[in-house]
Amino acid sequence: MFRFVVFLIASLLCCSCVWNGTDSAPDCLPLDDSEFPYAELPRLVIETEGFTQIQDKETSIPAKLQIYGKNAPESEIMDLTLRGRGNSSFVMTKYGYKIKLDEKVSMLGMPKDREWDLISNHRDKSFLRNYITYQLAKSLGDEYAVRTQFVEVFLNRKYLGVYQLAEHPKVAKKRIRLPESDYSYFFEKTSETATDGNLITSNLGYIYDIRYPKHPSEELTKTLIEHINAFETFLQSKYVYNIDSISKWIDLNDLIRYYWIQEFSLNIDGAFRRSQYITWLKDTPMQMGPVWDFDIAYGISSNGIIAPDHWYVKKYGWYRFLFKNKQFQTMVKDYWMTNRDQFKDLPEMLEQKKEDLSKAMKNEFKRWPVLGNDSEWPFIEAYDNYEDAVKALENWIRERIDWIDGNQ
Repeated sequence: MFRFVVFLIASLLCCSCVWNGTDSAPDCLPLDDSEFPYAELPRLVIETEGFTQIQDKETSIPAKLQIYGKNAPESEIMDLTLRGRGNSSFVMTKYGYKIKLDEKVSMLGMPKDREWDLISNHRDKSFLRNYITYQLAKSLGDEYAVRTQFVEVFLNRKYLGVYQLAEHPKVAKKRIRLPESDYSYFFEKTSETATDGNLITSNLGYIYDIRYPKHPSEELTKTLIEHINAFETFLQSKYVYNIDSISKWIDLNDLIRYYWIQEFSLNIDGAFRRSQYITWLKDTPMQMGPVWDFDIAYGISSNGIIAPDHWYVKKYGWYRFLFKNKQFQTMVKDYWMTNRDQFKDLPEMLEQKKEDLSKAMKNEFKRWPVLGNDSEWPFIEAYDNYEDAVKALENWIRERIDWIDGNQ
């Protein structure tokens, strides 16, 4: 009770946006929102030790964080480390951050954990491509879909804009659940340019990063690469034409759901490039997921606008072998017909979420005036306002559904 009273008093003192403590032990973190006022989203107020700048993805800087509501803090001050995150997104002017709290905390109603990602969504002017994908995975029955909340971020007393606070994909009780075993794996098909992580290369030349266990032994690493090589050898053999044989290697229902999310969105990374997550328990089929990283999908890419009128993902990676199987093709078609309405609901979901973000996006595009920029990387599309950016995404999705319906 005493702790709550102290926190309440500190919260009231902070309402005036005045610094009330010392740099080493503040009563609350100061927030000056006079230029970027409250816009109906939680505010994450972060200060690094000595106001140190975040300059790379490797150096973790000690910091403090507090969550603000409309007029006052809604959490105690939390200790953490902060570093940069993202692949190509880290080199943008507005980039993402990796949060690692000293203690497990429930952030904005999401289950307790220490590790969280702040996604910038800088090149997605709708800010909703990642959001609708995670919601789609959940509605399609994925065992784990990343939970997120939109927030506004103030770092070292400067406004950084609207971010998506997301669960970091990891093996944990409330995230990616794996049976307790010495041979449980969570790994990523990653980019051929990757240099960090527990990297292994398959006989097909694909690079995989072992995410779990964090420090795999030589034996565990050998077991996984031998299994991947055996599967890729199987894919190139005549046995790939037997659907029952495929199901012994990989969970087909799970794979087809994962495939459709990638193919529907024409996700560039979904063509077996990177951020393709896979779990495996020895002596059981592999499973795909969770889905992750869709800011260059649904009609935008690193190189330009993508029309919704073609197949893409099925031509790459493991898929190009699996689609040789006629039964597999039929299962993929049947899945679309059965679950089409979940995809059809996305424009309505966008309309609803657009309303939630509309005020905050005024702050975002005041801080980062990029709506009309279509000539400088990473921007390839120009809009007069935020509503038009969301409407363009809605229209693309409707056209994509129509094209798929006519080309099964």
